[in-house]
Amino acid sequence: MEFLNELYLRNTPLYYFGWISIIGAIGCSIMVNVSTIEVLGINAWIKPLKFFLSTTIFCWSMAWYLGYLPQNSIISLYVWTVIVVLSFELIYITYQAAIGQLSHFNVSTSFHSSMFSLMGMAISIMTLFTAYIGILFFTTLLPNLPTAYLWGIRFGIFFFVVFAFEGGLMGAKLAHTVGGPDGELGIKFLNWSLTKGDLRIAHFVGMHALQVLPILGYFVLTSTTSIIAFSVIYFGIATSVLIQALMGLPLVKG
Repeated sequence: MEFLNELYLRNTPLYYFGWISIIGAIGCSIMVNVSTIEVLGINAWIKPLKFFLSTTIFCWSMAWYLGYLPQNSIISLYVWTVIVVLSFELIYITYQAAIGQLSHFNVSTSFHSSMFSLMGMAISIMTLFTAYIGILFFTTLLPNLPTAYLWGIRFGIFFFVVFAFEGGLMGAKLAHTVGGPDGELGIKFLNWSLTKGDLRIAHFVGMHALQVLPILGYFVLTSTTSIIAFSVIYFGIATSVLIQALMGLPLVKG
């Protein structure tokens, strides 16, 4: 497939790490069907499955964008920071699923509290580094890129960073549900609450601007004005979903 060949050429480490995450997702899919372990009322392997899939999407997206920048030691450091941080997170989340324990918001013991804090610190470092990569797309001359596509990448990275840090709200609450406990009735697979506010929705919508805006900027909204206007609307939607969650209201009622 041409896309995968190009991805390999643009950033080989992230290309392979994406495949490793796909293998992890397949393993978790199998475990979902054979394991009866549950956490907060759902199969424990659904969470690592989602994280493996999101890791592949993130890594391959960044591998594609990094290919436009001059390759130097900073880019290499960023790539290996992503791989180390996400490997740590995925291994811990998978281990906790295997023993039927929460990975996030788990402060039941000093070990769990320390691991949750370490995950938060590691992800924060990676996210700040991603913000720096976003700055490079403003300061590096990239005359061969269509302008609307370039703005899609810029806004995509910026929104990703903002809504990645929105996860700090969940960390501060030690929960993702507003107005009730975690683990109540939720949308199938995604498990977003159908009865209360859920901070994960804005987290998801905002972070996936990393894929949505560049794709639209390249294929659909090919003028600078249109991609900027849509990006403003997209940010407004993600923010509205966040406000709705903070008010304790579900995205859709079950």
